Amino acid sequence: MPKVLVIDDSPFIYKSILKALKDTEFEVVGHARNGLEGLQKINELNPDLITLDVTMPVMDGIETARRIYSSNISAKVLMLSAMGDDELMNTAKDIGIKHFIQKPFKNEILLKKLRLLMII
Repeated sequence: MPKVLVIDDSPFIYKSILKALKDTEFEVVGHARNGLEGLQKINELNPDLITLDVTMPVMDGIETARRIYSSNISAKVLMLSAMGDDELMNTAKDIGIKHFIQKPFKNEILLKKLRLLMII
């Protein structure tokens, strides 16, 4: 069962992801409210997949993604953003993020993207 770590400062989004992944092949193993806490949880929990918010306190999703990819962490990242900022998305793509969804999202879209990441 693929393990998912949610890195997002919104309790609502965390609960939404928990609900979306309930009774699926995915298991949410943890939650972090900012990128710094997320990096600690990655080392602790060794997730297969990470849902990563762009805008968070302490360390944003872009810097968190930079550190994930520079550390050769094997988890795959799905970036979530409430903003449709093209410049931000281009920066994320340059770092190595290949999959994004915009908040609010439909559960089916979240599942589709996570399943796609598992076969890449």
